[in-house]
Amino acid sequence: MESASSNFTQWAGPPKRFVRQLLIIGENRLELLMVEVQEERERLLRAILLALGVAVFGFLTGAALTVALVVMLWSLSPVVVLLTLAALYGATAVFLYRHFLLLQRDWKLLPDTLDQLRKDRECLEKSLM
Repeated sequence: MESASSNFTQWAGPPKRFVRQLLIIGENRLELLMVEVQEERERLLRAILLALGVAVFGFLTGAALTVALVVMLWSLSPVVVLLTLAALYGATAVFLYRHFLLLQRDWKLLPDTLDQLRKDRECLEKSLM
């Protein structure tokens, strides 16, 4: 009877350790995910605030320069001055929009977590085969 119970505990040990290790790995990966989500949230908030500041002060600068140029060149041709400024602003908007699209295309969300999960999967596949 003793040999049967000792055999059972001998075989039950490795699966328990394996499951325990899987749970520890899962907990570590979940913690990594939570840290990365927090970092991404803070980075996104900082980027939004910086972009808002750039937009407000850029608008104020553009408005002041526009008024200054229109007043300065009003005697020559007000229509040409306004059309030139509109073309310049439009070209700048197109340039910034293209860079915005490039930024969105290259954005990677939680790359470290995904990389770590891939490594874990490969390690599990090697150990199970």
